[in-house]
Amino acid sequence: MGLIRATAMVVGIIIGASIFVQPSEVSRHVSTTRAMFGVWAAAGIMSIAGALVSAALASRFPKTGGVYVYLKETISPSAAFLWGWAMFWSAHSGIIAAIATVFARYAAVLVPMSDFEMRSVAIGCILLLSIVNYFGVRAGSGVQTAFTIAKLAAIAGILAAAAILAPPQVHSAVVNGPHGMREFLLGISAGLFAFGGWHMVTYAAGETINAPKTIPRALFIGMTIVTVCYLSLNGAYLRILPLNTVLQSQHVAADAASVMVGSRGAALVAVLVLISAFGGLSGTVLAGPRVYYAIAQDGLAWRAMGNAHPRFQTPHLAILAQAVWASSLVATGTYRVLFTRVVYTEFLFFALMTIGLMRLEKRATPTGLVFLLGCTLVVGNQLVSDWKESAIGLLIVAAGLPVYYFLRSRKNAHY
Repeated sequence: MGLIRATAMVVGIIIGASIFVQPSEVSRHVSTTRAMFGVWAAAGIMSIAGALVSAALASRFPKTGGVYVYLKETISPSAAFLWGWAMFWSAHSGIIAAIATVFARYAAVLVPMSDFEMRSVAIGCILLLSIVNYFGVRAGSGVQTAFTIAKLAAIAGILAAAAILAPPQVHSAVVNGPHGMREFLLGISAGLFAFGGWHMVTYAAGETINAPKTIPRALFIGMTIVTVCYLSLNGAYLRILPLNTVLQSQHVAADAASVMVGSRGAALVAVLVLISAFGGLSGTVLAGPRVYYAIAQDGLAWRAMGNAHPRFQTPHLAILAQAVWASSLVATGTYRVLFTRVVYTEFLFFALMTIGLMRLEKRATPTGLVFLLGCTLVVGNQLVSDWKESAIGLLIVAAGLPVYYFLRSRKNAHY
C-alpha cells in the first residue's frame, strides 16, 4: 500500500457505520446539544492524540503487527500477547461484529427483517469480506479505497441536503436527561467507538511502501478528514432532528433523510450507509489477521496462523479464524455490549502503548500525557459505572496470561 491506499484505510475503517448510529449512544448520556458537541470534540481530540502516539511508534517499528509489536518492544512480550488475545476474543472481533450489526440494521430499513434475519445478514457480510481479503492485501485495500471514496461522496451529499432541505423550525437544544462528569465520560466512550480504528493501518505496516513515512502521514491526513466529517454530520443531524429524537433513533441518518424528503430519502441514505459500513468492515477484516500472524510467527499462537498463503501471501488461516469467531459474536451479542467492551478493553492497552513510547523516548510529550490521561479516565469511569460488564471484559483479558506462560514454556522446550 502507498499513501493514498493507507490514508483510505484510515478514513475507511474509522468512518464505517458508527457515525450513522452512534450519535444516539452519545446523546443518551447528555442533555444539551452543547454537551453533545463537547463529547464529540473530546473524543476527536483523544483520537488524534492516540493517532500521533501510534504514528511515533510506527516510525520506530515499521513492522506488521502494529500495537502488538509496540507493546512487545517497549513494555513486555506478555503485554503484547494479551493485546492480541484481547483483540481476537473481544476487542477487534467485537468491532467487526458491531459494524456488521449496523450494516444489517440499515439493510432492514430497505427490507424489513426479523432479528434472526438481521444477524444472518451481518454474518454473511463478514464471511464475504473475509473471502475478498483472503485473496490479498491489494484486493482488500483496493475494495477499501473504492468504498472510502463512495462514502465521502455520500457524506457530502447528506451535508448538502441538510443545508438545502432542512426544515425551518428551531428545535430545543435541551432535553430532560442525565448529566454530570460520569455521564459525560460515558458519552466520550461512546464517541470513541465511532472514532475507533485509527491504529489499524499500522497492522499492515509490513505491506506498506516506505512505512516509516507513509503510516504517520496517512494517520494525520486521515484523522483530519474524519474529524471534519464527524463534526459536520452531527451538526447536520441536529439541524434536522430534535435532540430527543437523535437520542432515541437507531438509524439517525435515515431518520434525518426521512424528515427532509420522505421515505425515499430514508431508503437512499440506508443504501449510502450500507456502502459506508461495508467499506469500514472491509478494512477492519483486513487488519486483524496481520496481528494474529505476527503472534503466531513468535510461536505464541496456533502455528498455522503464522503461515502465508503460498499464492496470495495472506495470513489466510488467521482470516478464517477471525471470520468464524466474529460471526459467533454477532449470533450471541448485542450492539451496545459489543461496542462498550471494545472501547475500555482497547484503551487499557492504548494507555500501556503510550507508557511504552514514553519509556522509549525517555520523556513525556504533551500529546502523550493528554492521551494517557484520557485513557485513564475512560477506562476508570467504565469500571465504576458498569462493574459487571467490565469484570467480564477484564476476565477475558486475564485469561490470556496463563495461556501465554504455557505457550512460552512450550516454545522454549523446542529450543
